[in-house]
Amino acid sequence: MSSQTAPWLTIIGIGEDGFDGLSPAAQSALQSASLIYGGARHLELLNGAAEDISCEMKAWPSPLTKGIEELASHRGQNTVVLATGDPQWFGIGATLHRQFSTEEIEVIPHLSAFSLAASRLGWSLQNVETLSLHGRPLDTLRGFLYPGARIIALTSNGAAPGEIADLLADEGYGASSLTVLEHLGGPQEKVSSCEAEEYNGEAAELNTVAIEAKPIPNTPVLSRTPGLPDSAFRHDGKMTKQEVRAVTLAKLAPIPGQLLWDIGAGSGSIGIEWLRAGKDTKAVAIEPLEKRRVFIRGNAAALGTPQLQLVEGKAPEALDNLPQPDAIFVGGGLTSTGILKTCFDALPSGGRLVANAVTLEGEQVLAEGWKKFGGELCRIAISRADPIGGLTGWRPLMPVTQWSLVKS
Repeated sequence: MSSQTAPWLTIIGIGEDGFDGLSPAAQSALQSASLIYGGARHLELLNGAAEDISCEMKAWPSPLTKGIEELASHRGQNTVVLATGDPQWFGIGATLHRQFSTEEIEVIPHLSAFSLAASRLGWSLQNVETLSLHGRPLDTLRGFLYPGARIIALTSNGAAPGEIADLLADEGYGASSLTVLEHLGGPQEKVSSCEAEEYNGEAAELNTVAIEAKPIPNTPVLSRTPGLPDSAFRHDGKMTKQEVRAVTLAKLAPIPGQLLWDIGAGSGSIGIEWLRAGKDTKAVAIEPLEKRRVFIRGNAAALGTPQLQLVEGKAPEALDNLPQPDAIFVGGGLTSTGILKTCFDALPSGGRLVANAVTLEGEQVLAEGWKKFGGELCRIAISRADPIGGLTGWRPLMPVTQWSLVKS
């Protein structure tokens, strides 16, 4: 049996109520600490307890990685790190757990901003979308909007509520209820609500925003289920069409936390829908043409997936040094089975590979891949009703040959 390391690092969540609002265990940890790290605001919250704390208090240096290196040099000493609210919920706790073992760390959480906001609004937290826009692209919010959605978001600064209000109006959700909660849990707490399109206030730097989403009439509703309408994307014709895209994503099977390579990304539609479909999914779009990379950037921002990573180049050269994928889609560059072999070799056991072709040459490559690696080969034919003179007929799209497999 291996012996466990005694915790030397205590991560304490602190609120706007400062030292007095901490549990006895958290207060005791601070009083017995030999060193305390925290942000400048966290350390200020301890000012009233100066007589209870005798050790050195240090603000995090910039960049944070330098501070973590300093922290590691104190390994074994009784050290405290202060965090806002719950350190494990969009906080520094996850970062420090990647650097140090669980046995070295004790976490004493405080009430999170999410819990405090939900309690002020009377919302059931399990039915709320919780996200952090602190230091993250505001466009992330676009991917969480649907009629009736309740969203609580952490923000970066006092300008954020106004920027969020503008984004909601831009998306057709200007009628949404926007609540700005400032200094939650402290003596300066303030809660104010209005319709998003009417917001023109100023907020404290420390604020949380809650949204009850309400679209204006005729606002398009974009589901997170794969198969967005083609009109949701800007493109030059090089894109996987709606019905085929839905089938393709079903074969790729987005799973939370997994990574997709979208090769020959075109408009980025496959990578974007992958990111929308699963929590914490990741995607890399590989595209050689700058015109299409412009489309991809714009589509990713507009559809709430600004985290889509964009790589310039052609496969297989552009695949060098990319992290191992869990799934791969090949939508372009099918000139030989060499690219299929490269993709097959890159996948782990259980990885999914899907490739689509509309040309005879591409179809031949897929047939050779099917014979060599196995899997399934199918043809997808879609026809859409279209006016023909004063009548209506079926107008076929180009048939798509699709090869898919799960690596055993």
